[in-house]
Amino acid sequence: MGQTSETSFATAVSTFRERPSLRDWIERLLPYASVVALFTALSILSPYFLTVQNLSSVCRQTAVITIIALGMTIIMISGGIDLSVGSVMAFAGICGTQLLESRQSLVASVAGAMLAGAAWGLLNSALITLLKVSPFIATLGTMGAARGVTLVITNGMPVVNLPSSFGRLGDGNIFRIVPVPLAILVALALLTGFILKYTRMGRYAYAIGSNVEAARYAGVPIRRYLVAIYTFGGALTGLAGMIEASRLVTGQPTAGQGYELSVIAAVVIGGASLSGGEGTVAGTI
Repeated sequence: MGQTSETSFATAVSTFRERPSLRDWIERLLPYASVVALFTALSILSPYFLTVQNLSSVCRQTAVITIIALGMTIIMISGGIDLSVGSVMAFAGICGTQLLESRQSLVASVAGAMLAGAAWGLLNSALITLLKVSPFIATLGTMGAARGVTLVITNGMPVVNLPSSFGRLGDGNIFRIVPVPLAILVALALLTGFILKYTRMGRYAYAIGSNVEAARYAGVPIRRYLVAIYTFGGALTGLAGMIEASRLVTGQPTAGQGYELSVIAAVVIGGASLSGGEGTVAGTI
């Protein structure tokens, strides 16, 4: 029975992806063409744009948004949305920097931040799957809740007593050339792309976003995979919170304000649909 459901599900997914139209090709290529045009124009306007120092700075500034957008890509493919990412990023960054302040290791502090982000993702998925709250309303509520909790636990004050070595996470280089945030972004992009293409979680995300009822009849455990999807997105948001805090070696309770709009814009411009069922990692980046 399980094998039959898996086969019917695979057939349904393949049907959605067959024979892309000219419009589909234009939508896929437009983000890449836009990037090429932008780089060309900026290179002409400023001789300093295509320098190692400037490109390194651009990579550091955009890595945080893009890492969050990777998690948002899977969420939006599944037909959902997460408006809480900016607030969750601030909360996770505060949790991680407070661990650092209490003399925990960097690895433990980053893990703590990712767990904090994953916890909010788990809460979002519970509201959506158990209480049947729409993703927009559920994450709008947790956006305010996460920001409020962050301000309460910090009294609105930043976390500043942090080791200077923490700055390497956001401003360090690998082999003196590759920015650490860029290396992390590339690794996470490969991981997310692998999940979308080669795992059930990715295939089921497309199926749920394309037609949730068809996915349910095909035997897809929708609740379980939505929990995994939102938790994964929350964990990436938590990591992004630590990278953001590392850039200033400070945990800011006001960090991430408005980031949700930039993240959603990146995913949608990259080819994802607000109604679900479409989107790629390459397009988001």
